[in-house]
Amino acid sequence: MGLYIETHVRADLETLWERTQEPDRHQRWDLRFTEISYLPRAEGEPQHFRYATRVLPFLAVAGTGVSAGERHRAGGDRVSALRFASPHPLSLLAEGSGYWRYVPTQDGIRFLTGYDYRPRWGLAGKLADRFLFRPLMGWATAWSFDRLRLWCEDGIAPERSRNRWLLELVARILLVAVPWAAASLPPGPLWLAPVPLTVLGLALAVLVPPSSRTPAARRCLRTPPARHREPRLLAALEQP
Repeated sequence: MGLYIETHVRADLETLWERTQEPDRHQRWDLRFTEISYLPRAEGEPQHFRYATRVLPFLAVAGTGVSAGERHRAGGDRVSALRFASPHPLSLLAEGSGYWRYVPTQDGIRFLTGYDYRPRWGLAGKLADRFLFRPLMGWATAWSFDRLRLWCEDGIAPERSRNRWLLELVARILLVAVPWAAASLPPGPLWLAPVPLTVLGLALAVLVPPSSRTPAARRCLRTPPARHREPRLLAALEQP
């Protein structure tokens, strides 16, 4: 798969399953989606769903998908797979597929995902995807996984952890912006010179680790293990 994200969640399997499989809970922690809703289905059919991502206050990019899950597997793990597509002309993502795997461990769950997609807009779309959109999607997925982990392990609601992250981001920006803005003031002592303080602020903004109660993409594994394969369930799903 094109993108791989893995985290370790110290929580029970049922809690993690519910918060990832129920649309109203899923959309609370996943930065990639603003809205997720299931569509009616007949008994025995895969679950079709609709998703939307608000990119501007007045603009949402929507798509549809189909998913299926296996809750009772011989090894005790669980897996869900999905295929998705967006007909919206402003959506760089045309269609794709992916899966979630839940692997019990002695002290929690290995929760991992692999997914890939086909961009639209020809060569321009491929370049935009390679250098901007795909790295952003990888970061957003990892950040969201850590947000979910905080919710499951520490009971920190996704909305609260988002607000903490925003406050921390503002603090890091101020560490750089305030000394830079001081450059317009009259000269002061050498140790208060704006350039050294700006460099120091930048170093602190980059090097100081995030709070343990704030989501951080860096906590997730982004490289798949050597022996890694897609679940068979994914092959059984048709494109929506």
